[in-house]
Amino acid sequence: MSTSRLPDHEQRILNEIERALSRDRRLARRLRSQRRRRRPDLSRVVSYVPRVWTVVVLLTVALGLMVAGIVTSEPVVIWAFAAVWPVALFSGFRLLCRWTES
Repeated sequence: MSTSRLPDHEQRILNEIERALSRDRRLARRLRSQRRRRRPDLSRVVSYVPRVWTVVVLLTVALGLMVAGIVTSEPVVIWAFAAVWPVALFSGFRLLCRWTES
């Protein structure tokens, strides 16, 4: 790829494209609105400190849903397990991290 300047006809085409895009108000509004969006605040998730009983209940519910999903093969039960399992794992992980810090 060359680092030199574009040929005149390509520069004219590029200038026309930029002019057409700068006149597009909807595009300008969408670009402005995307710049304002901020990243989600993850400080509450990172600072989450679960209690032992919360983790026990979550793991019990996840285990019950897993068994029910295996036995019944119902999609609703499987999706419920898929929703509860990551939360239970994250809570257990945070609890173990808290125990090892002390």
